[in-house]
Amino acid sequence: MLRKLFILAVVAAIIGFGVFWGLTIPATVPASALPQRTANLDNGKTMFTMGGCSSCHATPEQDDKTRLGGGVALKSPFGTFYAPNISSDPNEGIGKWSEADFVTAMVKGTSPEGSHLFPAFPYTSYQHMRLDDVRDIFAFLKTLPAAQDKSKPHDVPFPFNIRRSLGVWKFLFLDGKTFEPDPAKDAVWNRGAYLVNGPGHCAECHSPRNILGGIITSQRFAGGPDPGGDPNGFVPNITQKSLTYSKEDLIKLFETGETPDGDSLGGEMGKVIGNLKQLGAADREAVATYILSLPPVEGPKRPESK
Repeated sequence: MLRKLFILAVVAAIIGFGVFWGLTIPATVPASALPQRTANLDNGKTMFTMGGCSSCHATPEQDDKTRLGGGVALKSPFGTFYAPNISSDPNEGIGKWSEADFVTAMVKGTSPEGSHLFPAFPYTSYQHMRLDDVRDIFAFLKTLPAAQDKSKPHDVPFPFNIRRSLGVWKFLFLDGKTFEPDPAKDAVWNRGAYLVNGPGHCAECHSPRNILGGIITSQRFAGGPDPGGDPNGFVPNITQKSLTYSKEDLIKLFETGETPDGDSLGGEMGKVIGNLKQLGAADREAVATYILSLPPVEGPKRPESK
């Protein structure tokens, strides 16, 4: 009897490992899925700007925001992640990457070496982008200067540093769906929805997360604790439950960083405003239109200051 139980346990373990291994195979985008086209560099710059790429990947303590040597620390409950060098440098950056490598990283969260990337890189939002927009970002990046800064290794403790297990995380939180316009909405709303949920990845900060670090879908955009772990930090609810700005207020905020009461936004949101300022007026209006359409959602309560 014990021998049979042991054999069953071994078989179950083998089957379980096989399921785990198959489930966690890193997905890729083949080069054959990317037909020949002429890149739109202006669009690439717009997507790069809306994505806030320089906010994380620009080398700290220098003024040139096109020097994408990486190094910004992104703190989380799972460890500290460091934005890598994504400049055109062939040795320290992504200069040797193919277009398919870049698209794969952006929408599948898989590195050219075939390992899972940590979701501190917000591919859960970038996956919703149109492939042509992602390809245009890659073309735009190649026009920027090379930086020789070495990427700093992440400081992530066991067991969160086991990259293979991220395949399970992706199974739970990476749906692989490209943005689909809502035919019941106009072009301005759909543009805003795309920018906010795709390249802008606004929900990544403005939504609470569960114990596994995945966005709580029912409270999307409803704010939550500071993702960097500051016990007094809190990201605001931007649904109609809490946001009281008019469309004109919000557009002015995106243009100047100034709130209706005369205050100015700083910190991480200040960086976002710095990017939004560079967009065309039509895109700022589109983002404001979409955000103001978000239905009211009750979010986590702001903690009392200590």
